[in-house]
Amino acid sequence: MKILKFGGKSLSFDGSFSQVLEIIDSKVQVREEFAVVVSAISDTTDVLEHLLIQASKGLAYQELFEAFKNKPQHQGLDLTSSFDLLEKIFEGVFLLQDYSLKVKDEVLAQGELISAQVLTHHLLKRGIEAHFVDARKLVVTNANFGNAQPIEQVSKQRVASFFNGNVPKGIAVITGFIGSNERLETTTLGRNGSNYSAALFANYLEAEEVQNYTHVDGVFTANPEWVKDAKKIAFLNFNEANELANFGASILHAKTIVPLLEKQIPLRILNTQNPNGTGTLISAAPTPEGIKSLSVQSNVALINFEGRGLLGKVGIDARIFKTLSNHNINVGVISQGSSERGIGFVVPSDRASEAVVALEQEFEIDFYNKDVNKICINEEVVVISIVGQELQTFHKPYNALIRNAIVPILFNNTVTGKNVSLVVEKSLTKKALNVIHGEIFGVHKKINIAVFGVGNVGKQLVKQILAARENLQRRKEVNLNIFAVANSKKLLLASDGIGSAWESNLALSTTENSLELVYNYAKEHHLENLIAVDNTANASLVASYIDLIGRGFDLVSSNKIANTQTYSFYKQLRHQLVKNHKDYLYETNVGAGLPLIDTIKLLHLSGDNITKIRGVFSGTLSYLFNTFTSTDLTFSQVLKQAIASGFTEPDAREDLSGADVGRKLLILARELDLENEWEELAIENLISKDLQDLTVDAFYEQLSVLDPIYEQIKRDQEPGHVLRYIGELSGDLQQRKGDLKTQLVSVPVNSALGQLKGSDSIFEIFTTSYGDHPIIIQGAGAGAAVTARGVFGDILRLISKK
Repeated sequence: MKILKFGGKSLSFDGSFSQVLEIIDSKVQVREEFAVVVSAISDTTDVLEHLLIQASKGLAYQELFEAFKNKPQHQGLDLTSSFDLLEKIFEGVFLLQDYSLKVKDEVLAQGELISAQVLTHHLLKRGIEAHFVDARKLVVTNANFGNAQPIEQVSKQRVASFFNGNVPKGIAVITGFIGSNERLETTTLGRNGSNYSAALFANYLEAEEVQNYTHVDGVFTANPEWVKDAKKIAFLNFNEANELANFGASILHAKTIVPLLEKQIPLRILNTQNPNGTGTLISAAPTPEGIKSLSVQSNVALINFEGRGLLGKVGIDARIFKTLSNHNINVGVISQGSSERGIGFVVPSDRASEAVVALEQEFEIDFYNKDVNKICINEEVVVISIVGQELQTFHKPYNALIRNAIVPILFNNTVTGKNVSLVVEKSLTKKALNVIHGEIFGVHKKINIAVFGVGNVGKQLVKQILAARENLQRRKEVNLNIFAVANSKKLLLASDGIGSAWESNLALSTTENSLELVYNYAKEHHLENLIAVDNTANASLVASYIDLIGRGFDLVSSNKIANTQTYSFYKQLRHQLVKNHKDYLYETNVGAGLPLIDTIKLLHLSGDNITKIRGVFSGTLSYLFNTFTSTDLTFSQVLKQAIASGFTEPDAREDLSGADVGRKLLILARELDLENEWEELAIENLISKDLQDLTVDAFYEQLSVLDPIYEQIKRDQEPGHVLRYIGELSGDLQQRKGDLKTQLVSVPVNSALGQLKGSDSIFEIFTTSYGDHPIIIQGAGAGAAVTARGVFGDILRLISKK
């Protein structure tokens, strides 16, 4: 014989009820021998409890009760006995404005009694022989109303006698959740009671298997409604299932496992809507070791007990837990401060106030003597348990949480060392689950990216990410999800990614660009592994970097402003990065896609003394002077070509001022821990003062004014020399500050700088180890695609650290 258990959602009339009939019918057709145990239909238990509470408060309940009686599932059969009993109870409770647990059990029991009658009725209508079985006549319990325990021998004898005796023909449809005590008073079996009933009947009848039909395909590595990448677990052994049940798995309960474990009866978790699925099989068969699943206990509260005057006193813990035990209050996760000065522990949320009152009474004298400071409750917490997690690898999920600005309030591990429980803020539950799950189970790690600035570089970056996304998922198990893109005015948000039509969607968006909206969206959608990418030249966004870091974002930026602000801001930004365990990468600040900053960092950290850095830092100025000195074109003609080709900023004077080269030079200086400020740079502006204050159009009309100036500079060079606009960092770089200057120079055509072509950049790094032979880094130093590729590289570097 098998025991089939159907849960409340499976029996819902607007859901799976017809499928339940199909499942039973199909088993009848192949002549399987089985009995059925049912829960109350859908939300019946909640409705009955709500009606009871309404009546106890003296509030109107009659209309709600009539609506309950007229539900579709109650039509076509005689439920008068249940409805009359409920009406009498509600009337009495309304008058007394109070009720006992005994009364509550009688009310809630009607849910299962009605459910079993409804299913029996519809099976008979379908031509399937079936009979209703009231479990109160079979399962005898103690008188602990609300959480009664079966009296095993008596219950077992009654069940065996019933099924071995002159039992009616057809399928037994048994009420779950309920029993009766020796005085024939109705009792309930507590949380998960219907599943417990199924396990008890399986044990008493020595069933072949229990099939528990639910609304999910089995036991998953996490709640699939919260973690999209959760995977079904095909097999669990009883010990693993018991651990999952103990740590709050929603479709398992520890007391359900025990009767099955005793007789080694397999339990199969199946989906009513997917009856042909294999589900999860729980049995005595061994399974591979390792982390099995994440479970959540949400109906808990954290009690903090602090007593500075208890330092060195022995027995405080004993008093705490004895007091709670005397009040029958279970204690979960426990974490203790040093020398018994403080202790935190988790209790059921509905018992938290009672626990505090009991402890205040026990420690009344200690409060008076000021040995105990406070006992307080935090109800905004959950317990996340990693079942199968060993301590030696716990640093991986823990560090992932910290990187995502989720700091566990406390944690502990079991004596076996193979289960770790964390207490976290309730508002962070889904995000924490996704972070831990992604770290542990090796599924696609989701990286959520917000892109600010979608001009030339930003647009190229988005295209590159979308193009590479599938390949990264396949090869690196990383899912790059751009959940936000913003230009200067508008914002586009999409929790599952912006898609290829993002440009038109952004143009049609009515959402104004707002960092606060991005923050709130990420929080509401529990997005983990956040990266903010700044492709703007916006100082106001830079001013929000510290806020972004505090909100859990790592930073990637092609925007140079942050690294060339005051030195105090530069240091403050680094302090916040360390404090919040965040990273800030900006390789493209100086060399576009060239690996310049990384190289300098490594040289500096390795202890090699960098003595000088010199080079052509600007791709625009590189193109300008490479072309001007190697052709007969005038300076203004070359400049117009550069403007037409998009090599310059909209106002070319921004490039010609030398300020961009100066910013890059200052960034490198700070990578060497130099404390130079912007004002200390010597920058040669290539535009005379009389042209600096003109409008852009007026300036472009007078470009020819520059021709005689630069023609003369070109003629004045020594033979075999060419013009280059360079930046140079020199001086004693072991001191607090170095010498930083940008200038137009003439260099030999056969030198490294002189041989530069097109719009390439080149950097010479002189060190003590390399002497007169500098390290040379050369390549494309400008262009949207190149810079975007460098930004993408920084994103990938960040991911490798996660």
